[in-house]
Amino acid sequence: MNWGLARDLLFRLDGERSHDLALRAARVAASMRLLPAPASRPGRSVRCMGIDFPNPVGLAAGLDKNGTCLDALGSFGFGFLEIGTVTPRPQPGNPKPRMFRLPEAQAVINRMGFNNDGVDALVRNVAAARWRGVLGVNIGKNATTPIDDAARDYVTCLDAVHAIAHWVTVNISSPNTQQLRALQGGDALARLLDAVMGRRAQLASIHGRQLPIAVKLAPDLDPDAIDAAAAMLVAHDVDAVIATNTTVARDTVAHLPHGGETGGLSGAPVRAAADRVLAHLRAALPPHLPLIGVGGILAPEHAHAKFAAGASLVQVYTGLVYRGPGLVRELVDATR
Repeated sequence: MNWGLARDLLFRLDGERSHDLALRAARVAASMRLLPAPASRPGRSVRCMGIDFPNPVGLAAGLDKNGTCLDALGSFGFGFLEIGTVTPRPQPGNPKPRMFRLPEAQAVINRMGFNNDGVDALVRNVAAARWRGVLGVNIGKNATTPIDDAARDYVTCLDAVHAIAHWVTVNISSPNTQQLRALQGGDALARLLDAVMGRRAQLASIHGRQLPIAVKLAPDLDPDAIDAAAAMLVAHDVDAVIATNTTVARDTVAHLPHGGETGGLSGAPVRAAADRVLAHLRAALPPHLPLIGVGGILAPEHAHAKFAAGASLVQVYTGLVYRGPGLVRELVDATR
């Protein structure tokens, strides 16, 4: 089906319902072998975090929280997929409605709240998939876990996904879990990284494999906070930084229908802030520490801007909502 027609039909439904319907249809098509075999589209290969990526264009976390659509998404041509955010225990997330499209701005606002089936279900889903490409798993804490105990949840997820992930992303920047963004700096970040990196070292000694760890930051950090976070990440030897998550800013969309909804804003309006944080991080971090650029990529020139600002890899999510799977092919072909 033509993506423009499919999008028009899906946009007649509530944002979350259309999202679920699209994923369900993709799973059915993949199970019936109606989609191309899962494979990365040939492009510019990249070595990052010690991992060989067949092309530098990936899926951002949030679209496939439970890893149920790997075969379908793997047929789009991505060089890698990131699934999650996953938490130790299943949780329903925030009350509905919690996802809103802003077509005039090519944007989405969500306040999902890490709704997922729990880390054990995700591991089973990955094992059942035919797709065997480069996989990142985005991990977080349960909403009922006190912020002072957050490290326990991250370590639990790290243990569970160690065998099935090529790398793990520590998500401390979603605006939709209470107090989560407090983990982006100061003693809270230090304690979390001490726990995660310490457990990573223990797992490496047990399994003979050191799993790369990335940390995902928000686009709303001020310059001083970016510098402080960068210094902390370097001190703890993280393997990559993802810039950025969604924004809580509303200055460009407040006048639009649903523009005042609470949650994280993604898509075109976050691009400038995400690129600004990306460039600041590139200047603040040593050259060997890679950056992954995400936020507002709806065309090849947007990906090129992130590469120019210092990203080694890029990720898309909201761009798929508005442009469809063809966006992946465009982006990969533009990297050759």
